[in-house]
Amino acid sequence: MLRKCMEKVRKNSPLVHNITNYVTVNDVANVLLACGASPIMADDMEEVEEITSICGGLNINIGTLNRDTIPAMVLAGKKANMLGHKVLLDPVGVGASSLRTQTALMLMKEVSFDVIRGNASEIKTLSGGSGSTRGVDADIADAVTESDMDESVSFIKDFSRRCGSIIVMTGSTDLVTDGERCFAVRNGRKEMESITGTGCQLSALITAFITANPQNCIEAAASAVCAMGLAGEIAWNNMQPSDGNSAYRSRIIDAICNLDGEKLEKGAIYEIR
Repeated sequence: MLRKCMEKVRKNSPLVHNITNYVTVNDVANVLLACGASPIMADDMEEVEEITSICGGLNINIGTLNRDTIPAMVLAGKKANMLGHKVLLDPVGVGASSLRTQTALMLMKEVSFDVIRGNASEIKTLSGGSGSTRGVDADIADAVTESDMDESVSFIKDFSRRCGSIIVMTGSTDLVTDGERCFAVRNGRKEMESITGTGCQLSALITAFITANPQNCIEAAASAVCAMGLAGEIAWNNMQPSDGNSAYRSRIIDAICNLDGEKLEKGAIYEIR
């Protein structure tokens, strides 16, 4: 399953439109190229509808909001919906400010999202319609643990059914659900938290995977999550004594570049609940 999903990304080379934040835009573009997809970055109202029309997928990331990009997100999202393109929402830092929270909730009303990906605090804020987070990182109190795994799975399945989107909640164990099945993915390294943008890269990967596998979105999303986590493991194993988090970031992208379907199938660690 995972192997076929990744092979389709490399074979079909999906074109992904990204309205993303300027902190990680370069890494997002490079990770898409590394997995075999093609990125386009465009966030001006005058061109987003035209750009998203020629793409197969749309990745909306609210990491650096401003008065111009918000309406551009709505325009692009509605255009993608009209064309039947795959659309993902990454609600970066939702709960950290009223603007972020209200923008994310507004986008969920205006645009139909195939996937919503966030950390535990972000997903819980969206589910409740309000809340708070400590910046763009998950609050430790919201972390998924083995002791509350059943409760967490039940929570995101319910949220997925209510909002009609696949939910990807990332953390030490990543959960991916369509409201019926839930993939609990255990790939990854804690050190990935030291790099700005691994979540943004993952959202771009998921968009590429679901765009290339439109009939198997839940499997495609889970495959992308496994791929990112596995890349973090491979990259860490390739670290040299003098390397730091900058080198680790580059090695993760290199690991994605060198990952194929067979390696992903063998290295993925997950269960379906």
